[in-house]
Amino acid sequence: MNPPYHLLFTSSYTDLGGGETALLTLAGQLDMARYVPHLLVRGEGQLAAAWRDRGWPTHVDHWRSASAYFVPALWGRFPVSRRIESLLRDQHIDLLTGDYHSLPMALPAAERLGIPITWICAGWWFHPRAWQRIFFRRPAATFIHSRAAGEGFLGQPPFMPPERLTLMYPGVDTARFHPGVDGLKVRFESSVGSDTPLVALVARFQDVKGHEVFQAMARQVALQIPEARFIVAGENTQTNADNAYKTRILSAVQTDPLLKSRLKYLGFRADVERVLAAADVVVCSSRFESYGMVNVEAMACGKPVVSTRPGGPSETVAHGETGYLVEAGDAAGLARHVIDLLRDPALRQRMGAAGRVRVEQRFSAQAMADAYLGKVEPLLAARR
Repeated sequence: MNPPYHLLFTSSYTDLGGGETALLTLAGQLDMARYVPHLLVRGEGQLAAAWRDRGWPTHVDHWRSASAYFVPALWGRFPVSRRIESLLRDQHIDLLTGDYHSLPMALPAAERLGIPITWICAGWWFHPRAWQRIFFRRPAATFIHSRAAGEGFLGQPPFMPPERLTLMYPGVDTARFHPGVDGLKVRFESSVGSDTPLVALVARFQDVKGHEVFQAMARQVALQIPEARFIVAGENTQTNADNAYKTRILSAVQTDPLLKSRLKYLGFRADVERVLAAADVVVCSSRFESYGMVNVEAMACGKPVVSTRPGGPSETVAHGETGYLVEAGDAAGLARHVIDLLRDPALRQRMGAAGRVRVEQRFSAQAMADAYLGKVEPLLAARR
């Protein structure tokens, strides 16, 4: 029997957002008799802890994440690139899968050892500059989390053939996210009765997530349905700008008499599935989402989704079937659809059931793993 392949995943993010949760799910779908998933992360945090909890090799180094203006020839010479090279050699890594912010150091390290490298393009804003385009043609495979992310990466006209990109929708663990999850604990902790209409948002504090749009929507819903309540889960601020944004958003709630008693911020929740299960309707208020993992998780839990349209949600949410889509910033549109759903339990049930079926057919963890292994297995076989 052949020894297992050792795969190294690198991440510049240390906490558990949608992309990091998808990475954990992908690794969890691998056959552990055939693959050993390693993680290299630039600091301790929720991602490293979750990886270790699963018994997988976890490596921590420290580096400065590459900005959108990195110079490939320079970043490949940084000491961290040599440290990654040593790790690849010492751990007998057969293939590396990186993210945008670690790729400039990881790709040269892998190339020096003849190790195939792939990467995951998860952000719609990752459009290479002119001096970076040759660099991004070098990986053996580029995975995109949505067609929207791929279009943003390639630009117009595309700087390399679109067929070089492999669509790999982040998959949902349908055994964890399912209609039978109990959300009563979250309602109890939020002082919300079991029959009270409840609307949820799950998002880190980042300007693009549109918390102020959600709050404007909540005001309009509360005027029509005074008994409605609202919860927001998520934390994971990354920058000083995120912290300032968080302060502004929380202050706005405390100074709003209509929302102060109706809207509660829960902070980070490891049990996102229970937050979604507690809600009658799940909202995504982002200005843009490369994918929008929470929308898919909500559908897997049998919940209707009301989301802004730009980016990934236009590919995941079936308008009028599993939820509704509105334009970015349209708080009134979000409110209108939320009110319709809160007033119609049969509609919620029908859309929730359709969402579960859609996830099982298109956005499961197994579908993600199949897309990934379809590309990397030939690379591994050629190397061995």
